[in-house]
Amino acid sequence: QLQASGGGSVQPGGSLRLSCTASERISSIITMGWYRQAPGKQRELVAAITRGGSTDYADSVKGRFTISGNNAMNMVYLQMNSLKPEDTAVYYCNARTYWIGSYQNYWGQGTQVTVSS
Repeated sequence: QLQASGGGSVQPGGSLRLSCTASERISSIITMGWYRQAPGKQRELVAAITRGGSTDYADSVKGRFTISGNNAMNMVYLQMNSLKPEDTAVYYCNARTYWIGSYQNYWGQGTQVTVSS
């Protein structure tokens, strides 16, 4: 129900743009974001954006990554610049919904980002 795209392999210093689209089956989205998981590490928040436009970033990506979304809150993008080898991970799109007192998380299938010379 979340379709992510845009991963790939780049050299250090390069850029990639990730995109994620939520299907119409997911309603009442309040936040969309990107998480990543490197081999042997826990999944971590990279960036998130709320319906109101507030953003949050991991310290390690501040100033390099930019998250954005559309007004309908069913698409989210992650522009990644100045990529470093430590950014290598599988990136997962996330949508968080809220309806009648209940939160629910949806996850995309993951897209590989590899930064290597």
